[in-house]
Amino acid sequence: MSHSAELTQVENSLSPLAPAVYIIGAGPGDPDLLTVKALKILQQADVIVLADSLVPQQILQDIRLEAEVVCTSNKTLEEILPLMIDRVRSHQSVVRLHSGDLSLYSAIHEQMQALAAAGVPFEVIPGISAFQAAAAKLKVELTVPGLVQTIILTRVSGRASAVPPSEELASLAAHQASLCLYLSALHVRAAQEKLLEHYPADTPVAVCFRIGWPDEKICLVPLEQMAAVTQEERLLRTTLYLISPALKTALVNESTSAARSQLYHPEHSHLFRPSR
Repeated sequence: MSHSAELTQVENSLSPLAPAVYIIGAGPGDPDLLTVKALKILQQADVIVLADSLVPQQILQDIRLEAEVVCTSNKTLEEILPLMIDRVRSHQSVVRLHSGDLSLYSAIHEQMQALAAAGVPFEVIPGISAFQAAAAKLKVELTVPGLVQTIILTRVSGRASAVPPSEELASLAAHQASLCLYLSALHVRAAQEKLLEHYPADTPVAVCFRIGWPDEKICLVPLEQMAAVTQEERLLRTTLYLISPALKTALVNESTSAARSQLYHPEHSHLFRPSR
């Protein structure tokens, strides 16, 4: 059976979408990393409203030919919301498509509040975050027993969003956890200086540009080279930094024999594997 025939068969087996706004996390950019639920909704939606500067066109490869596609990179919330509300009140299903996972820097809080105030039903469908996709690409676990057990997701202050003083980067770096730094390429040199206040200069950093896109790029460098590599490669906007001692496991010839979870250790007993 051909791919198109398979899609048609799936589409025909699905229940019609109720008129509502379906807020979907598109993941980092790879269509194969969409959740099954997100893909099913995308295949049926009447209207797709997407952040086109952050969501690649490849995510739309299986939408209906007659679906209305509305790009929002040049629109304000005051233009986007009435459009979605109007389409739902006209008995259409609307997908609001954001990049990554909706729980991180997706600006959906105010959209959900406005939809609720207007009495418009909506549903939230989570996605894969870039930090998860990057770790998978690097073949690393960001929580290694005895080395690091905490992941911090943060950003530096920018024009669009201010970071509270209590979450200042240097204070977060003091934990020396696996730190995932979003939306900070324009401030990378200042960020590097703050990180170096607590992390050793040779701490591995994965500089990840457009993870999941056809032109993705990953550079694994010491922390002290993070800013220089960013500037040399001319990386902007959709760049994620993973700063973590766990990334040592991604380096060639790095020994990991001491880092082992007790969960599957033969000397560790638990409810489902009692001691003998």
